[in-house]
Amino acid sequence: MKAADYKYKKNHAYTRKKYMGGIPGSKIVKFTMGNTSREFTHRVELINIKYVQIRHNALESARIAANRVLEKNQGRENFMLKIIPYPHQVIREHKRVNVAQADRFQEGMKRAWGKPTYVAARIAKLQPVIIAEVDKDGIADAKEALKRASAKFPTKCRIVVKEL
Repeated sequence: MKAADYKYKKNHAYTRKKYMGGIPGSKIVKFTMGNTSREFTHRVELINIKYVQIRHNALESARIAANRVLEKNQGRENFMLKIIPYPHQVIREHKRVNVAQADRFQEGMKRAWGKPTYVAARIAKLQPVIIAEVDKDGIADAKEALKRASAKFPTKCRIVVKEL
């Protein structure tokens, strides 16, 4: 399997969990971290450049990377970090057998519908993926945190700073 098999999807969304069995749960533990009750002066956004599909484990690893930098440099009370997309899209995989005489066990491309293995979020072009709110002295730390988070994604991202 190639990463491009999961990265770009042009087909119909596969999201009705009501009719499916064996769907793995999302690995994202929290969507909002830090101090959510306080008002901050600046918002730093990680903007997606292309239409892409990001798996739940990539979103979780980006959350951990960004949260670690912000907690270390700003403390828990001086930032708010939010993951925007929710992984609804179920990704199926047709598992292949990689042993000797595998042709006797599997049926090739017959019944190649696949089993649910991951969930992913489909993200539109120029949609924010992660938002960090900080005061003016924390903008550099927020940029560094979102830069590290963008390294976990299969697409290029842009960091935008806005004043609230």
